[in-house]
Amino acid sequence: MERHIDINDFDYPLPDERIAKFPLERRSDSKLMIYRNGEIEQSHFCNLNEQLPEGSMLVFNNTKVIRARVIMHKPSGARIEVFCLEPHLPADYEHAFSVKGECEWSCIVGNVKKWKEGHVEINFDYNNSPAQLRAWIVQRGEREHIVRFEWNVDLTFGELLEHLGRIPIPPYLNRESEDIDLTRYQTVYSKFEGSVAAPTAGLHFTPELISQMQQSGFEFGEVTLHVGAGTFLPVKSDNAAQHPMHTEHFEVHLSMLERLKAHEGNVTAVGTTSVRTLESLPVLAWRIHQNGTPNVEHVIGQWESYDIPKEYSGREVLDDLIGYMKQNGLERMKAATQIMITPLGFKFRIVKRIITNFHQPKSTLLLLVSAYVGDDWRRMYDYALANDFRFLSYGDSSLLIVE
Repeated sequence: MERHIDINDFDYPLPDERIAKFPLERRSDSKLMIYRNGEIEQSHFCNLNEQLPEGSMLVFNNTKVIRARVIMHKPSGARIEVFCLEPHLPADYEHAFSVKGECEWSCIVGNVKKWKEGHVEINFDYNNSPAQLRAWIVQRGEREHIVRFEWNVDLTFGELLEHLGRIPIPPYLNRESEDIDLTRYQTVYSKFEGSVAAPTAGLHFTPELISQMQQSGFEFGEVTLHVGAGTFLPVKSDNAAQHPMHTEHFEVHLSMLERLKAHEGNVTAVGTTSVRTLESLPVLAWRIHQNGTPNVEHVIGQWESYDIPKEYSGREVLDDLIGYMKQNGLERMKAATQIMITPLGFKFRIVKRIITNFHQPKSTLLLLVSAYVGDDWRRMYDYALANDFRFLSYGDSSLLIVE
């Protein structure tokens, strides 16, 4: 089937001064645009509970941003930046961060032309003793390279990154990371290391706001999707349908699926990464429905969800997944997704409402917003530009409701 999306239809003027370079002093003071069935108004994020149905559930992505940028040097002194994207050996995130001594990661390497052979290194002190981290490129690619790390100190790789790495703030901020980014480019509910970009819709939540909403009867659930650097890749083709979507790894627990079923029709996804996770579930369920297995070894394809019959409902999705996991004694399911959510007839089966920031022009995230609100995305963005909303990762937020 030939698919076509003119990415030029998803362009808008975004002056540099409208990009929020730093976060507000208090997270929940950010502005909130409410889009409700074509009507647009504004409030502040701290008033979010006034805009959502009583007793509804919000779904967080509890991934944690890692200090993925490591500045190393060749023995000659040349500066080499190694940006860790995802684990290669061991490939599982949990094991990759707990391993000691050596590991391999898929990385983007800055100044790679000066690293043709040999190793790069960092010499540092740990517990008043000299220590060293070394790295070699073991497999070169066009954009990403497999890098082998070896270190001689009693630290896990996760602890090593915490000690030596830097937070990889988005490239469009056009600045180096600062101390404030260590805490503010991280959600207050982050738990599991693995992302190289924050699920930024969640940056507006404070512990106080979460507690207040819980006391008012709202529920919170969690999924995990590790956000990759591919989320920042520009759509280079005029036909966005030809854009190769990046792979991201996610995990969902049986207890979460049961809670989703209990809240059927009343679920708000916090961020596009939560949307991508929740709307990848129908593919796994449809595989079970058709073949008796979710076949999680195979990545969820970019267009696979579009082949599922429209009448296959969210309830059936959850029933099939829950039944399979109980039958096989599984408490959690891990998979990887390349799902591309676009206005080309995408059907939302799990997500009913979306909380999200304002995205870059001509981006796949803007396509996702359009898949939900249709052409009204332009009215929303015109409103945001006219009413001094701040854009992108550290910017303001929106609540999207189509009922």
